[in-house]
This record gives sequence, C-alpha cells and structure tokens, in this order.
Amino acid sequence: MIMAERYAAGEKTDIGSYLFTAERIIHFAERFDPQPFHLDGEAAKATLFGGLCASGWHTCAAWMKTFIAYWNAECARLASEGLEPPKLGPSPGFQKLQWLRPVYAEEEVTYSVTFLASRPLASRPGCRLNSILCEGAIADTTPVIRFESSVIEFE
Repeated sequence: MIMAERYAAGEKTDIGSYLFTAERIIHFAERFDPQPFHLDGEAAKATLFGGLCASGWHTCAAWMKTFIAYWNAECARLASEGLEPPKLGPSPGFQKLQWLRPVYAEEEVTYSVTFLASRPLASRPGCRLNSILCEGAIADTTPVIRFESSVIEFE
C-alpha cells in the first residue's frame, strides 16, 4: 500500500493532542529558545504576548511527536488487518511555516495532517514524494500552526 491508496487528496486526519503546560514550555525553552516570554510567566506579562507562551519550535516538535505516535498506531492497525502499511522515510523539508497565534500555558493543541499529493521521484526509482499539510488548533478550533511538508515514501 502507498499513501495515495490509503488517503484521498484533501483528506484531513486528526493525529492527536498535546497539552502545553507551563513546565513543558519552560523545559523546552531552557534548552532551545530561552526568551523571557517562554521562560518566566511574570516576565512574559510585560511582553507583546502578555503571558507565558510556547516557542513556535515547541509547537512544531509537538506536531512531530503526535504524528509519530499516530503513525506507529496506524501501521500497527493496518498490519493487524493484514495490510502492509506505507513505508515512510525522511522529510526533505517543509515550507510556508506559519505560527498563527501564540500557544499559552495550559492550552491543548490538536494536530492534524491533510494528504495533498503524491508523485514518483524520477531521480530515485521506487520512491515517491508525498506532500502534506500539517496543522494545529486549540479547543475552540482557532488555528495556531500550519506548514506544508514533503515525505519520502519507499514503494
């Protein structure tokens, strides 16, 4: 099975949620994005954001974490039905990354993936390049992150 056989173009799938606790936000920021609005709730009040919020890179990393958990479960589910799941490889990159709204402490983001297209790679016989739209929204459906990604698939 290849991705284009599993997902119709334009099909959106929820892949899971991630709760951005103050502890998680600070833990990530201390290591990767040590700016005051990611490190200290009091200091964050005096910034443009007005409160402790997650690094945009943290929201990207959480999308990846939820996707991997979703994909592992989906592969297991397909295998349990006697189907061979698509063999996904690495991503050669992403584009159009948008952080649409800050994600504040104690907000939960639900992530999704929408299959856009697939094509064979002329330079690598037996491989395909899939395009996907990756998104995240908070509980009231307000979008907070969006980007397009490519994923190599081995046939």
